[in-house]
Amino acid sequence: MEERLKRIQRRFLWGGGLEQKRIAWIKWDQVCMPKDKGGLGIKDIDSFNLALLAKWKWNYMQEKGEIWSRVLESKYGGWRSLYEEGREGHQSIWWKDLKQTVNSAQHGDIVHSNMRWKIVGGDKVRLWEDKWNQQQQPLAERYPRLYQISTQQNQIIRHMGQHMQSGWEWQFLWRRSLFENEIESAVNFLKDIEGIHIQQQGSDEWEWLGDQTRKYSTRSAYNLILEASKGGQHQDWCKELWRIKIPSKISVFAWRLIEDRLPTRMNLHRRQVQLQDLRCPFCREAVEEASHLFFHCVFIQPILWESMSWLNLQTAFPLGPKQNFLQHISIQAAGLRSNRWRYWWMAVTWAIWKTRNRVLFSNAEFDANRLFDEAVFWTWTWLRHFEKHFSTHLNQWASNISQGFIM
Repeated sequence: MEERLKRIQRRFLWGGGLEQKRIAWIKWDQVCMPKDKGGLGIKDIDSFNLALLAKWKWNYMQEKGEIWSRVLESKYGGWRSLYEEGREGHQSIWWKDLKQTVNSAQHGDIVHSNMRWKIVGGDKVRLWEDKWNQQQQPLAERYPRLYQISTQQNQIIRHMGQHMQSGWEWQFLWRRSLFENEIESAVNFLKDIEGIHIQQQGSDEWEWLGDQTRKYSTRSAYNLILEASKGGQHQDWCKELWRIKIPSKISVFAWRLIEDRLPTRMNLHRRQVQLQDLRCPFCREAVEEASHLFFHCVFIQPILWESMSWLNLQTAFPLGPKQNFLQHISIQAAGLRSNRWRYWWMAVTWAIWKTRNRVLFSNAEFDANRLFDEAVFWTWTWLRHFEKHFSTHLNQWASNISQGFIM
């Protein structure tokens, strides 16, 4: 089922159908990355499913009095049985999935390590066997020699001491006296438990370390799993790109352009698509790569130079789309309306791509005036929808375009 859902997601993003496959221009792992790390923020089905299943585990441990929880405890023996090996023939599919989630070597530890017991009254946590300390390791594993000689195995904390007038007092029972080589281990053991404050009132409870509220949420768990499985680093250009309020279609186009994953002739050639001509459809001289088509073609550069002249700037354009975008948004000029200036970069690159497709697929002639007019119109349209109090008429905007970017 998960694979079927993934295929539906991929077809929706890249196109194609049941019989036809399109090129996946960017790895699916990157597509599922958060937007600030270079992805589209599309849900990773595997990670999201794990986070949802883990919420059942959380609810099961929290809602002990509910009917459904009591039924599971009666049938399977409580939440601790999730970590025990047993015959699966008599277990429901849901319970098997939940156990698989908990015991998943890759992601189960991520979720479980962020669920920790909060000791209150010591009425639920077993001192030796449960993971409740900061090390997230049972004391039975941390001090195996001491555990072997303890007569209080499988005992909850409340049964291993009592409240005195001076406070809580531990009462440990051993099968024999400690050997000399066990003294150091016993000292460390006492240091590990000295920070526990057992209260006379209250009950032990679970807390979720993945969120400040200490309450489990699917979103926080999903983010933890995704971070552990895919990693990634924050990208400055990503944050700036997705802050621009424009239609999603244009944002995704710009994302692909900056990543150099548009189907230019050179990119198609790199993916073994046979083409007779790799040249730019505008100048018919250089190979059609994104850096040339959008920023260095002799047919396009006059438009870019004119744009820079509105700000009385002269500069060389970087080679790559990413560097060009970062240069454009970092320009500082007196009175510059930065949001509108960013809209202009989006509009010009989108108009170039639309013009390129008309030339290639409709046998149209390159028309610089039409390209420029389209960029002007789209910028005006986005401003009209997304900029508060923008009321300039299209004719006035088009006739005084250079003044529209300066206060």
